Amino acid sequence: MKKIQVQGLHHITIVGSTKQGAVDFWQGVLGMPFVMEQPNLGNPEENHLYFDPGDGRLLTVFTNETRQDAARPAPREIGSVDHIAFNVSRATFQQAPARLTEHGISFYEKDRGFMNSIYLKDANGLTIELACYKFQTPDGFRDVDVLMHAHRLRSERGDHHIAEEHLADAIEMLIQTRDRLPG
Repeated sequence: MKKIQVQGLHHITIVGSTKQGAVDFWQGVLGMPFVMEQPNLGNPEENHLYFDPGDGRLLTVFTNETRQDAARPAPREIGSVDHIAFNVSRATFQQAPARLTEHGISFYEKDRGFMNSIYLKDANGLTIELACYKFQTPDGFRDVDVLMHAHRLRSERGDHHIAEEHLADAIEMLIQTRDRLPG
């Protein structure tokens, strides 16, 4: 083996404050089902909560009942996590602003060319992104296939960033490739 080949993201673990705070945000606001709870086997002072972010993988949170919410921006220095992005459907994306407002959570929206984003913060200052692609991936392909082709088209055309025309052309190319395959 010349290199380790990863096969996807296994889980993300966040340092949180209390159990109830974690459940209220991850399950209550973002709708992630609570999967299980057990002690943090690496630190007996902490609890370890497991949530399903929607794809069957895990988001876990270390909690400790003696901690309080940080209520400050998360550190943004070399080696820090800038944000965590979660995929949402177009329908959920359109409803998210009203639901976040109902929970008293401030946010802002951004058009990223190939996707739309809503950014918010948890009680400990971690930036969370709700991301929604502007395309539907054709059967037999992955989202990353569309993005790689769209990026190539953008680069070849000398454009600043991926736009919807690059996505449409990339999808057309992928479908033509698929339709030429025997079988």
